[in-house]
Amino acid sequence: MCFLSVFFLVALLALAAALPHPSPLSIALRKRSTLTVDGVVDLSAVRSHMAHTQTKFLRGAAAFERNTGRSWSRSKSTVRRATGSDPLTDDSNDRWYGTITVGTPAVEYKVDFDTGSADLFLPASNCGSTCEGHTLYNPNISSSAVDLHQMFELTYGDGSTVLGEQYTDTVGIAGFTAKNQTLGAASQYSTGFQASNFAPDGLMGMAFEDISVFTANSVMQTLVAEKTLSEAMFAFKLASSGSELRIGGVNSALYTGSITYTPVTEQGFWLINGDAISANGKEAFTNFPAIVDTGTTLILGDESTVGQFYNALNATDIGGGFYTFPCNSMPSVSITISGRVFALSAETFNLGSYDSSGESCVGAIAATGSLGGNSLLDTWILGDTFLRNVYSVFDIGQLRVGFADLA
Repeated sequence: MCFLSVFFLVALLALAAALPHPSPLSIALRKRSTLTVDGVVDLSAVRSHMAHTQTKFLRGAAAFERNTGRSWSRSKSTVRRATGSDPLTDDSNDRWYGTITVGTPAVEYKVDFDTGSADLFLPASNCGSTCEGHTLYNPNISSSAVDLHQMFELTYGDGSTVLGEQYTDTVGIAGFTAKNQTLGAASQYSTGFQASNFAPDGLMGMAFEDISVFTANSVMQTLVAEKTLSEAMFAFKLASSGSELRIGGVNSALYTGSITYTPVTEQGFWLINGDAISANGKEAFTNFPAIVDTGTTLILGDESTVGQFYNALNATDIGGGFYTFPCNSMPSVSITISGRVFALSAETFNLGSYDSSGESCVGAIAATGSLGGNSLLDTWILGDTFLRNVYSVFDIGQLRVGFADLA
């Protein structure tokens, strides 16, 4: 009897080893614009988005210091198997979102995929009016949910908060399953996450646990740790149509030529080093640290360097970190990474008209200024203004980010 048990166990293990890993899958992404009204830039909405972004990165830096015992430093960054896809919804150059499932039985939720943070949170069934219009997460009806009896609170630039309780549960994405995944069930949503301002139900961070407010692996890290993926990576196409998130590999049909990789210089955020940003063929500045972030609409930099960039274009400073230039003389802008030049299209660099005359346009590279003197914001943020021009690959296994030309 013992011999038969051993025989069958060996046979089962051999069969499991012979089975192929699941094929890579994609999630379609969608996007909806809230930054322009009839083609004119809504500066109040853009500045609110910037405040949200600044607060997110400061919170991530604080979590990094708490989780690692090390101060966030830019010093390291200033030196030169199966896959699955998820189609993304275009929230019109404001955010990109797609679907995941959570719980047992699985319930589908729309989430904003954010490489600039690490935590997953959803509106909870005990959330009041601030969560109306969203699909609510009810851990009481999920047999796989476990209450961690830990609260969380996320504060945003407008002073509002997302707060609730932490659980672990099963999360499905693009055909893959992350078990015992830590997530937040929000009993209160900030204004920015209410349905009228935020089409997805929740947000899924895709950075590293070093910046996790929950002190937990992101969903992607859980998939890697559980050896679910044949390749420890994911990739994005963010464009006007056909956008997707690819899990466990790349979609070669969505890019041309080779992928140029650059190392992550400080694990936590997806932090890399850029070679140069150029205007009309001339380098405006060189050698800069940058966080690659699908959750930020613009390209953001420090006041001094952004001012230097726009001075080369004879642009007009309209305050708040924004500049305008004549709409009929759109500059040629490019970003060089690992020696390769990636051009920004006129459509992505032009945020929209400054006013109804249509004569002046607002540039999509903006200055963040400083928040409480925190130097994190001297680090550049490469958001959708850049990412809509490239196919981007986030390689967890080899700690690198890759870029290629869109097909």
